[in-house]
Amino acid sequence: MKTLNKWWLLPLFLLLIPRAAFPQESARFNKYTPGEGITVTAPGGHSVNLRGYVQLQSDSRFYESAEAYHRFRARRARLRLSGQAAGGALAYRLTADFSESLGDEASTLLHDAFITYKPTGSISITLGQGPVATDVRELSITSNTLAFTDRSKLSSAFGTIREVGLAIEGDFRVGRDAYLRPELSITDGDGSITSGKRYGGFKYGARVNFLPLGRFRQAGEFAGTDLVREATPRLSVGVAASYNDGASDRRGGRGSGEILYMDADRKYSLPGYGKVVADFLFKYRGLYLLGEYAKTWASVPGDIVYRVRVDGTLATTFDGGLENYVKGRMMLGSGFNIEASYLFPAALLAAGARYTRLSPDENSYMNNTLYYNRNNMYEASAAKYLSRSHAVKLQASFTWIDAGDGCRDVRDNVMTGNETMLQCLLQISF
Repeated sequence: MKTLNKWWLLPLFLLLIPRAAFPQESARFNKYTPGEGITVTAPGGHSVNLRGYVQLQSDSRFYESAEAYHRFRARRARLRLSGQAAGGALAYRLTADFSESLGDEASTLLHDAFITYKPTGSISITLGQGPVATDVRELSITSNTLAFTDRSKLSSAFGTIREVGLAIEGDFRVGRDAYLRPELSITDGDGSITSGKRYGGFKYGARVNFLPLGRFRQAGEFAGTDLVREATPRLSVGVAASYNDGASDRRGGRGSGEILYMDADRKYSLPGYGKVVADFLFKYRGLYLLGEYAKTWASVPGDIVYRVRVDGTLATTFDGGLENYVKGRMMLGSGFNIEASYLFPAALLAAGARYTRLSPDENSYMNNTLYYNRNNMYEASAAKYLSRSHAVKLQASFTWIDAGDGCRDVRDNVMTGNETMLQCLLQISF
């Protein structure tokens, strides 16, 4: 079991920033482009970029048998410092979110804190906290470039968002135009950096992306709406797999110590959590297509005797049997998400549609009637860009949600019928 505290990564990262950001040579400010941040460069391949954005969002839920629910929030308020040093051999990123907004992403202040070393032009090694390649592809798309107001329910169900560990990535040209991008990762499987104890075993993952038609322009592989309007078709197809040999949360690596079990000697005995993913991204002349599939499963140790309650006390009861109880607290099952949008170039207006389908296992937290048990979601979206960038945009999504039997609304009342949701977002980036 692990007891190492990963906070040492952050001081190491911060110690390296001044040397990368302020070399002894003269520095200069680059021309400012709204939405791209402020960039300072210096001879020797040194650069620093500071950018940020704020998203204000309103959510309205409508029920067939209950009063509507409305809220307004700062969905995201992020500041990102990134840069390169040593001629591009070293890169770093530090991202913080000041919104404290609970949602599909981790609500901690610190989001990204990692350093990347490139020993060659085709291989990079990353150490620290950041997104993991074994999540579905939508989670590699930056939040300020999403084609829809928010991420799909597939990302919410199975995504771990950010983890702490080591990743090795390759970028190899195959033939005339194609590229192959394999990646291996090892994380501690306990989500973002925490100040407390880290539980369980390690999480091992791998992903391979294949780009048969060449690279996307302007990092378009990690953006939603095709604002740059790819002049020729661009496609990325990927598969990924991961296994956490001691998960202490519902998704096998999104949190630490949320769900704990012990054996007869009161030593931690935690379930394994596996996940496979397949996805694709296509862009061409303003058209954006994204398809994703995910499947998860769990293995339950037979030596579990105790479960740890929220208050730290122990219990020996497992309703429905040990295996059913443990699996019933984890996000187990499968699902897919398919979405598309098109950008009308003259008006800088994008319109899109999305369908998300979840298929929970018989014993799965995805059957929870308050937060899930909603297995079909149909969404229409529209966005207005005030410039040919993500600097300022207005976005709205309307979602029809197929609610299962016994579903409860946000006030914890049992629903009759289905629900719909309207989301509106204003984003300003610098």
